[in-house]
Amino acid sequence: MPISISRSFRDISLSFSRHPVTNDIFILKNEDAIKKSVVNLVRTRIGERFFNNLLGTSVDNSLFELNQIEVSTILDEEIKTVLSNFEPRIIVKDVMVESMEDSHELNIKISYDIVGLPFPLQNIEFLLQPTRI
Repeated sequence: MPISISRSFRDISLSFSRHPVTNDIFILKNEDAIKKSVVNLVRTRIGERFFNNLLGTSVDNSLFELNQIEVSTILDEEIKTVLSNFEPRIIVKDVMVESMEDSHELNIKISYDIVGLPFPLQNIEFLLQPTRI
């Protein structure tokens, strides 16, 4: 399969903040745009987006599960699937979900390559905490 080369990737910032000089909405570029998209896909609940009931994961719903080891394995596969289906700008290398049993938190680590741009392996790590205890 030939390697495709892209010039750049751009997304708008979902905070809708304005640039102080141009007064336009901030633009996220390349790895920042993709990183934000990956986190948004993982945090989206299944059925939350209109007209696409398949997009999303059950990560937020799994924060209070009792068998955290089994849940972590299932979430690994869910995250890999949603990213490979809905984020064509990346190739997922590794996903690891660690559960903190006492605090009902999930630590998610994702490693991926950006398609078409000469960036090194990208790593994202974020912690999901329940909002109510």
